[in-house]
Amino acid sequence: MDGTPFFNRRTMLGWMAAGPALLATRAWADTPPSMVVFRDPTCGCCHHWVEHLTANGFAVTVHDAPDMKPVKVRFGVPAELSSCHTGEIAGYIIEGHVPAAAIKRLLAAKPAGRGLAVPGMPIGSPGMEGGEPEIYEVMLFGAGVPQSFGHFREDKPV
Repeated sequence: MDGTPFFNRRTMLGWMAAGPALLATRAWADTPPSMVVFRDPTCGCCHHWVEHLTANGFAVTVHDAPDMKPVKVRFGVPAELSSCHTGEIAGYIIEGHVPAAAIKRLLAAKPAGRGLAVPGMPIGSPGMEGGEPEIYEVMLFGAGVPQSFGHFREDKPV
């Protein structure tokens, strides 16, 4: 080295100037991409599921689709994994009452597959609150045979 101390005034000023940009980049990386949700306009549980997503930091745009079958076909949702609403986020499909925690894990892990699904409408899943919550399974589909992505009770992994 040339004998100049590593932390001199110029170095400190450079780090101070770069700090806000680095923090902004980190904050952007922690913000989930926006999601588009298709739902039947008469379905109340779909509205509650979207509320769950927004409460967990997702920006959601909702499109009413009185006939959901063409939406599910377009996104390649297997009939056996079908539920009432279908979402799309970062190239993944989200079918049914998938909890926000599972979606965040999906976006972080980026597994091979088309998306996540919670078949049917399990009691206690996000959007289906009320009654005695049951344990339900979130499925990863689209890369061969659907496989388990986790078990949940309400919106928490078990």
